[in-house]
Amino acid sequence: MTVMDQLPKEADGVRVESDGQLMRITLCAPDSRNAQTPALWRRLQQAGEQAAETGVAVVLLSAEGKSFSAGLDRRMFTAEGIPGEGSLIDLVASPDSDIDATIAQYQHGFSVFTDGPFVSIALVQGHAVGAGFQLALACDMVVCAEDARFSMREAAYGLVPDLTGTSRLVRTVGYQRAMHICLTTRWVEAAEARDAGIAAAVVPVEDLAAAGEELSTGLVEAVPGTAQDTKTLLRSAETLPPREQRDRERLVQIRRLRTLAGLRS
Repeated sequence: MTVMDQLPKEADGVRVESDGQLMRITLCAPDSRNAQTPALWRRLQQAGEQAAETGVAVVLLSAEGKSFSAGLDRRMFTAEGIPGEGSLIDLVASPDSDIDATIAQYQHGFSVFTDGPFVSIALVQGHAVGAGFQLALACDMVVCAEDARFSMREAAYGLVPDLTGTSRLVRTVGYQRAMHICLTTRWVEAAEARDAGIAAAVVPVEDLAAAGEELSTGLVEAVPGTAQDTKTLLRSAETLPPREQRDRERLVQIRRLRTLAGLRS
């Protein structure tokens, strides 16, 4: 039994399909506009970890229905909560250390797409709200449909974005625009998302799936390891001083040259 055989194809609103070097992860609860739950986040974490373990080169994250994700399942705000998961009201009754550990676990469902040794691509249509916006931000690239709309809605509930989205948003759009987006909870339309660097491209709604397939298969068909090494190098450029980044460029290029020499020998 392979690692992928151990992961159910569809569970907790997430469908996972593996095709060689490409893994497709689909949010598949369109009736709830792909509202997110702790179970969904655990499922995303498992899928991302198994993509890493099996050497997947590209993860394509998409969603069924009219919206990418409406964000956190509203039941989490009620006293009843979600069966088997509880609610935020239950969580607040816990010690700070337990709350911290719980949120850290939630974050793993997002950071796995940022930190994983594969290129992650999010295809966004319709609404990407709160946790949905942060899930898109966690990916290496976002391709959105013309009807895509992003919103950080947390401030409207007296909360803050806590699912890994703040650092990526600030690095992408700058401090002032990030502050405006978060505190006004305004909509960021597709064109602004592209112009601000949140999205790499905007395509007609009917072309979104095809654009994602074309991009992901093109990366998979590249020289083995090229996409992953490029991701590693660009990620380090966000944090390393220029001199150290130049050192990193040389080291990674040596690895690429050795790989190419091996392929041609």
